[in-house]
Amino acid sequence: MKPLDCLRATVFGMVSAGIVLTIGAADSRGAETMRRFSVANYRDRMAAGWIGQMAGVGWGRPTEFRFNARIIPADKVPEWTPEMINQYRQDDLYVEMTFLRTLEQYGLDCSIRQAGIDFANSRFRLWHANRFGRLNLRRGIAPPDSGHPKFNQHADDIDYQIEADYAGLIAPGMPNLGIELGEKFGRLMNYGDGLYGGQFVAGMYCEAFFESDPTRIVEAGLKCIPHDSQYAECIRDVLAWHQEYPNDWHATWKHIDEKYQRNPAYRRFSCRKGDFNIDAKINGAYIVLGLLYGNREPDNTIILSMRCGLDSDCNPSNAGGVLFTTIGRAKLPERFTSALNTNEKFIHTPYTFAELLDVCEVLARKAVVRAGGRVEQADDGEVFVIPVEPARPGRLEQSWEPGPPADSHFTEVEKKQIVVKPKE
Repeated sequence: MKPLDCLRATVFGMVSAGIVLTIGAADSRGAETMRRFSVANYRDRMAAGWIGQMAGVGWGRPTEFRFNARIIPADKVPEWTPEMINQYRQDDLYVEMTFLRTLEQYGLDCSIRQAGIDFANSRFRLWHANRFGRLNLRRGIAPPDSGHPKFNQHADDIDYQIEADYAGLIAPGMPNLGIELGEKFGRLMNYGDGLYGGQFVAGMYCEAFFESDPTRIVEAGLKCIPHDSQYAECIRDVLAWHQEYPNDWHATWKHIDEKYQRNPAYRRFSCRKGDFNIDAKINGAYIVLGLLYGNREPDNTIILSMRCGLDSDCNPSNAGGVLFTTIGRAKLPERFTSALNTNEKFIHTPYTFAELLDVCEVLARKAVVRAGGRVEQADDGEVFVIPVEPARPGRLEQSWEPGPPADSHFTEVEKKQIVVKPKE
């Protein structure tokens, strides 16, 4: 029997946006081979993903790194106001839009070297792995070496994890594209666990278009990174502690703190060794804690990721983005959409909010076709038909025991394309 001869209807996730019905093709064993997803539904959820990022970073911004190795007291959580949504000057958003711009101009198959040239030419202020990765690029060290631990002492920091939302938002149901984009843009500044954090986040977004259960979304993200990495171990720990303490997020936070904050074996490449901790692993754990204990409620999810401390605007931004993607813009609480200014440009980008959605939809359309799928015309609008493929993570790397660098340098012609020169 041919796989496409055996069709069946599959219902995905009862979500707060309503029942999402997708018709899936299955093989003779009943395994799903294709997912069908309306373009309108994609755009609604993709928009919500961006709004969730803006809500999380805006709400958590006053607390960022003011509570290190301690839980933020409930009375120190800022009060949400609808105007907080307009985060058009946030590096947690405009840096990843630099990557979107490269994809818009040069396509999904653009080279890692072109990605490096574009990042080198950015003029906004940066910190940690981003800062040193860009400085390496400007000095002529081409990717992937710009993010290699030999040249970047911040290679395990959170940077690409913060910025990887775009990779999942343009790849609905396509985790391998999320992984691939990490290999292209994440290696500009990160390596090992620093890279895996971004690929994990992208993988969660890819699944959030089709799945509403946070545990299953986290498990889908895990499939996108090497099983033996410390990052994967960290996320599996949080899943296990959530199962052990389903009603006590403080207990899970304490276990995370003991193992991933205080145990030096899990901070072997931390850029600092004290209470300040910008390592991707522990901050990724706080993203997951918010998703698991937030019970799919937007405020709870954002607040819990925030209250874990450390990078307490970036982590709720990732958590909020993933959760909001499962809900969709049309069904978001009005407090997150009523004051949204869709005509203001994100600083350092050519995009308004409305233009950002258009660019993402164009890239998603190309991604579906590139993956072997298609865009069909149905009676009620266009539909993405997306092949189902298992995630294929990259090989294991560890920043404290790195493999050899690639000895990658920009050519003289490429150097001339980098118009911003190193100043540090």
